[in-house]
Amino acid sequence: MDLPHFMASGMGGIRSAGDLVARMEFAKNMRAKDAKAYVAKKLGIDVLDIVDEYVMRDLREELGIGVVTGVPGAPRGIAAKMNIENLLDIKINSCEKFREKTQKR
Repeated sequence: MDLPHFMASGMGGIRSAGDLVARMEFAKNMRAKDAKAYVAKKLGIDVLDIVDEYVMRDLREELGIGVVTGVPGAPRGIAAKMNIENLLDIKINSCEKFREKTQKR
């Protein structure tokens, strides 16, 4: 788990788009440059903007993909991860497990 954490926090983690880029690197086996381009395209912004904390704060809040500080009514935790899944067209293991648990009841 050290490597994903290092990659995500190196780009600002959830303060910018580091967590999203790291997800693409590991989920789709992308190189950093390609992952950044993919994430920027999905977010509808320029590649340079994915490291800008001010741009990403507003965008993350608007898209419901998690922010560092709590915002009343904003998705967080598993809800934010499910929004990330939809946004990036990937599967996240914890979301899959959550669906399995909720489907059985």
